[in-house]
Amino acid sequence: MKILTGNDLKTGDVIWWTGKSWSRHIGEAVDAGDNGEAVLAEESAAQRVNAAYIVDAAASPNGPLPLHIKDRVRAAGPTVRADLGINPDVPIVKG
Repeated sequence: MKILTGNDLKTGDVIWWTGKSWSRHIGEAVDAGDNGEAVLAEESAAQRVNAAYIVDAAASPNGPLPLHIKDRVRAAGPTVRADLGINPDVPIVKG
């Protein structure tokens, strides 16, 4: 599974591609499949996202789960203040 992520240009928030727009909630992310590069090019050119890239992920009961720990941290939110996290169901463990 390939999902897309980047940062919102106005707020800097981590955002995820939903198939139609961007969301702060990784549970709304969809598999971009082979279209990831094309979507990233279009969305970056339209200045709707900054520093966007493709993330390898696996399906989970709560939606896509990034395989790399860096992207799990980005999805969950700040590790120093769990109460500020946007996606608390994302486990911050290496695996």
